[in-house]
Amino acid sequence: MAVHPIRILGDPVLRRKAKRVPKSALSAVEGIDASIHRLIEDMIDSMRAASGVGLAAPQIGVSLRVIVIGLPDEEPFALINPEIVKRSGERQVEEGCLSVPGYRAELTRSLTVVAKGLDAQGRPLRIKARDDLLAEALEHEIDHINGILYIDHLPSLDALVKIEAEEEPARR
Repeated sequence: MAVHPIRILGDPVLRRKAKRVPKSALSAVEGIDASIHRLIEDMIDSMRAASGVGLAAPQIGVSLRVIVIGLPDEEPFALINPEIVKRSGERQVEEGCLSVPGYRAELTRSLTVVAKGLDAQGRPLRIKARDDLLAEALEHEIDHINGILYIDHLPSLDALVKIEAEEEPARR
């Protein structure tokens, strides 16, 4: 559909807690309304254009609780009004972010994550991810819709490592 510019650190939309997608846009009979479908398509296009593995609606300036995740070699999917319902364990990961370009850092994420929300058709969806990129992406993107950036998990900004464009890994 459309590729939108990614909002960068300093943009106030990234620090606001996003609003839930209203029930009026989530009909049990008709599914998700067209505006939310367009948003999801635009988010997937924007994520792919930026070589990311995940994107939250605030990253394209839309303060709604919608995320998309597109792991390598898998079809991307959306979660509407997602929340993490359980997490356990800890592990160290190296993470970057489309909204904090040119940097990455090592931080602590959960070993196991259980998230729930609605899929792009408005059906309830529950995802369990353990010790993988999906677990990390779920935490990262759900943080975004809560106004939290990965840099907020660092002991200080001195933990950020500047990277050259050609060595940048897939970012969330």
